[in-house]
Amino acid sequence: MYGSDYVNVWLDDVEVPGLGRLQHHVLTMPRPSTTSVVTDEQGRFLLLWRHRFITDTWGWEVPAGWADPGEDPAGAIGREVEEETGWRPGKIVPLIAYNALSGISTMRFNSFHVTDCEYIGPPKDRSESSRIEWIPEAEVVRLIAAGQVADGPSLTALCYFLGPHRTATNA
Repeated sequence: MYGSDYVNVWLDDVEVPGLGRLQHHVLTMPRPSTTSVVTDEQGRFLLLWRHRFITDTWGWEVPAGWADPGEDPAGAIGREVEEETGWRPGKIVPLIAYNALSGISTMRFNSFHVTDCEYIGPPKDRSESSRIEWIPEAEVVRLIAAGQVADGPSLTALCYFLGPHRTATNA
């Protein structure tokens, strides 16, 4: 087994109906993950342009992060949005929660819709992105279609917001 503040990995003995027992790798995340779709009154989305060293790729992402032990996920995303973008959330509403890797992991994401932001200054954590931009919805859709939003949590949050969430709230 390997364990840290970010991930725990071990091999477990699992019984699969119809197949019997087998060894299966398990990943657990000690802290909940949070993501946000941040929009303004003009229908723009706040996105970060960043490099991910593990995949050695650049792409657009939504503000996201970990909840600290005992921290409410909504409070965590409020803190993350402010730290990563320099914009302080006014309203934080639950959007969707989902299991990111159900077949191998307990990783769970809580996604929120953040609005009514107030600019308070440059982001506290300059390492989070090289650019922060308010992007019109049509451009966000184009970026998604062009593969420039390749981060799974960002893609899930944005696509859910633009699809099922919007359909449900406009019904």
